Amino acid sequence: MLRSHTCGQLNTSDLKKEVTLCGWVHTRRDHGGLIFIDLRDRFGITQIVFDPSHNKDAHAQSEHLGREFVIRIHGHVRNRPEGMLNPKLPTGEIEVIADTLEILSHAETPPIEIDDRNLASEETRLKYRYLDLRRPTMQSHLLLRHKAAQAAREFLSSESFLEIETPLLVKTTPGGARVFKSPSRVHPGKFFSLPESPQIYKQLLMVSGFDRYFQLARCLRDEDLRADRQPEFTQIDLEMSFVDMDDVLSIGEKLVAHIFKKTLGVELPLPFPRMTFHEAMTTYGSDKPDLRFGLEFTEVTDIVKHSDFGVFKSVVDKSGRVFCLKAPGCANFSRGDIEELIEIAKTHKLPGLAWMKAEAGKLESNIAKYFSPAIQQQLLTATAAKDGDLLLFAADQYEKAANGLGQVRLHLGRKLNLIKDGEWKFLWVIDFPMYEWNDDANQWAARHHIFTRPHDDDWDKLESDPGQVRGKLYDIVLNGVELSSGSIRIHRKDMQERVLKVIGLTYEEAAKRFDFLLEAFKYGAPPHGGMAIGFDRLVALMGGQNDIREFIAFPRNKSTENPLDGSPQEWTPEFLKELNLKVDVAKGPK
Repeated sequence: MLRSHTCGQLNTSDLKKEVTLCGWVHTRRDHGGLIFIDLRDRFGITQIVFDPSHNKDAHAQSEHLGREFVIRIHGHVRNRPEGMLNPKLPTGEIEVIADTLEILSHAETPPIEIDDRNLASEETRLKYRYLDLRRPTMQSHLLLRHKAAQAAREFLSSESFLEIETPLLVKTTPGGARVFKSPSRVHPGKFFSLPESPQIYKQLLMVSGFDRYFQLARCLRDEDLRADRQPEFTQIDLEMSFVDMDDVLSIGEKLVAHIFKKTLGVELPLPFPRMTFHEAMTTYGSDKPDLRFGLEFTEVTDIVKHSDFGVFKSVVDKSGRVFCLKAPGCANFSRGDIEELIEIAKTHKLPGLAWMKAEAGKLESNIAKYFSPAIQQQLLTATAAKDGDLLLFAADQYEKAANGLGQVRLHLGRKLNLIKDGEWKFLWVIDFPMYEWNDDANQWAARHHIFTRPHDDDWDKLESDPGQVRGKLYDIVLNGVELSSGSIRIHRKDMQERVLKVIGLTYEEAAKRFDFLLEAFKYGAPPHGGMAIGFDRLVALMGGQNDIREFIAFPRNKSTENPLDGSPQEWTPEFLKELNLKVDVAKGPK
């Protein structure tokens, strides 16, 4: 080894010890003869002293050091002088007096600061990502990611799961996301798909008898980006045989709890609370509710249908719903504040937002005249509203009304400073609907993949009332973010035929799309189910952020480009010839 210790390792127990350190020059300070270097590696910083009275050659060399030079020094450890201690550093009580200096690599002045206090622009950080990753914050992010991955492997291995890789060059099967294509040189005109998830292959592993599988799987999706989405990302993917929903939920929450304990030292209370999809939507307006604050909804459909307010009555007549959100103490909101809330509702597909203020034991607004004193009293009682509270109403079809008001709720949670940092509010959301009505196709469509098993109590509704059929589906939600999704799968042909018939698909038609999976099921498939945890999202939330790019070594920008390597790139004629391809790019709007 070129070094005996790291730059974050030495302390007063090492006094007078001879050491050799390697690293990058973080700062250089010339104090009129004495030259001080902060030497940095990923473990920390150690102060190095070059004293001409101790060693002239080493001191002379140090005069030519610049930022980010890579050096090796040999010397011995001593106490820092009185008044020069740095309690912020683990090495802040000692320094190393240099005997020799070797410059391992010169460095030009870096285009960005290697400093957490002065961040460059996002594009510059991505272009010079190898420099950005030298920052202590970024190195701590990737260390957190490493620890979380190791903890996941440790737990799943202890539960008899086998880590098995699945292919990255696969056949396209119908799914919910756009996939990337890779041309085959050996088979001209044919393409591989890059997998959006290992879904089918992990089910095949259950048919293969492996019983418990997991993988930190790389997934690729050709989708528009946002802070918590990248075209390539990582899942903690797992599948289990001979299980039902409770078994998978138990493993999933214990896995997350183990990761938190090993990585952050945080003990999560188990089991996680459970909430049905219907409860989550009706109470919080979201299938991934943030439970760090209240502001629960009250459904007031049965009250307002007796009012004279035409908007509400029209919605109720069309089997819609009316939800009310009480904003405590917000009756003093200005017209501008209320207009802001209305615009949020409109952004999320509601036609608007009705409101009334509780004052002197009654409701006041430009629509209050349409509500009799008796109905106003019913609203005050149902919502437990007091003088000074603001009532906000959303009226539309069930999910549309709930979702729009849910976005208003989230905005109010932030505006009113109701969200406390450092809280971990987990829950399972279960019993998602199996189907949704497609107006364009005038038929039922699967809300999730077609191999999801219906709830045991809902098989008799498949043909008569598909909209009421619940799937054995489940998500882990943390602080309003969906961390995972999963389901119990269908493993029998008779079950599959009934589920497919609802969406107008025959088993034979499905077999053409998923031929190799359904072929495998012919030879004895066990009951099975699984889940996938978004690893990048999990680590980002553990690190106190929402942007997963801060926890990925080499992410892409919002246009899916990589400023570091210039990808995606145009293909040269030589590449195209080798692959027997011709490119004819269609011109026009994207």
